[in-house]
Amino acid sequence: MDQARTLVQKLWDAHVIAELGEGLCLLHVDRHLIHDLSGPASLGALRRRGLGVRNPELTFATPDHAVSTARDRHDQSGEASAKLVPLLRKRCAEERIKLFDIDDPAQGIVHVVGPELGLTLPGTTLVCGDSHTCTHGGLGALAWGIGSSELTHVLATQTIVEERPKTFCVRIEGERGAYVEAKDLILHLIAALGADAGSGFAVEYAGSCVRSMSVDERMTLCNLSIELGAKIGIVAPDESVFSYLAGREYAPKGQLWEQAVTYFRTLKSDDDARFDREFMLPAASVAPQVTWGTSPAHSIAVDAQVPDQAQARSASARAAWQEALAYMDLSPGQRLLGLPIQQVFIGSCANGRLSDLELAARVVQGRKVAAGVSAWVVPGSQSVKRQAEALGLDEVFKSAGFDWRQPGCSMCSATNGEFVAPGQRCVSTTNRNFVGRQGPGSRTHLCGAAMAAAAAITGAITDVRSFGG
Repeated sequence: MDQARTLVQKLWDAHVIAELGEGLCLLHVDRHLIHDLSGPASLGALRRRGLGVRNPELTFATPDHAVSTARDRHDQSGEASAKLVPLLRKRCAEERIKLFDIDDPAQGIVHVVGPELGLTLPGTTLVCGDSHTCTHGGLGALAWGIGSSELTHVLATQTIVEERPKTFCVRIEGERGAYVEAKDLILHLIAALGADAGSGFAVEYAGSCVRSMSVDERMTLCNLSIELGAKIGIVAPDESVFSYLAGREYAPKGQLWEQAVTYFRTLKSDDDARFDREFMLPAASVAPQVTWGTSPAHSIAVDAQVPDQAQARSASARAAWQEALAYMDLSPGQRLLGLPIQQVFIGSCANGRLSDLELAARVVQGRKVAAGVSAWVVPGSQSVKRQAEALGLDEVFKSAGFDWRQPGCSMCSATNGEFVAPGQRCVSTTNRNFVGRQGPGSRTHLCGAAMAAAAAITGAITDVRSFGG
């Protein structure tokens, strides 16, 4: 009788080309995504070594990090864009790689574009030179971010050497409270378990709450797995995923689709599979979250007090908390409710999908952005932008005083001249609030889409539950 296995173990075993010893495996890569920051350098390194791309039909590219998100953008909109976008275009043409260029109707953030085009499929291995590649696990793909040397190796061989991970099952059970998003659940988990809790593990999210989530929400959950310390986050695919993928441009069609779904339905952990670690979270115990410090682990309920460093787990954590409080200009015991902010950013590969914009628009509808606040909405892709405009969401945001922009990473990484000014506070739906992440001296408070929208309207960190609905 075969030994019971987890979903991650099944997918890993299915892609092993060779066992290399000491826990290392040579794996086949089914999909490889590249963007304008990591792609040109790695493709250039390949060319300098006299090598070509092994399987260009399995690699897909789009500019997202360096592009401007201004309404009238073009290649030369910013120094980074002027350098990297034409270079990515040139390298992709040389290697016959499909590029969703800056003016392509499919362009967008790579982790939004992959799923919505059907490039991301259950059971596939997918890598990208970006740490938030774990996002694709929301559709049941085994996906993780890789470094520059690994990226070049994948381009040359369509394989990668990886250490087999341990398995960690996080069960989220029950129903969520009002305005509690997937973002709130994962921020709460990171704060409760620590930013290194997933180190060395692949995390499978399960439980009744996860099963009730939309595919967009599952991607948000998996997106922040890297902030838990895990390279891989995954949710077993189900009918919601199959419905989401059916008819997508690169998804199988006809009889091949029927065969694929038959296989997809086998992709789940065996009932008696044993995980190396397990944790259960009651969804009802989680309130809307906001971060107070400089790590996603520095997250609290919006109506809670900033913790005292004495509560930290270790001496090093206490020192980090103290530094974070100083950087954020906050004090232990202080409440974040009512704290004035100057910027709001709604977008990113964590929360730039249509459902995020719909939720934010419901909060914004009929209201105005507070005086002195600059508020941006950056759709995750051209497809998201078109769908939002067809629903009139752009007019809701623009009427309220938001800047409605073109797709891209934008303020998430501040690599393209779009940043938060020193000393200013930004309530942001991005996934990282590290020191200087959104610009030198910037102060970032992470939260979900509804919370960010509420902050834009009030001009301060606000409990969105007070808006009703």
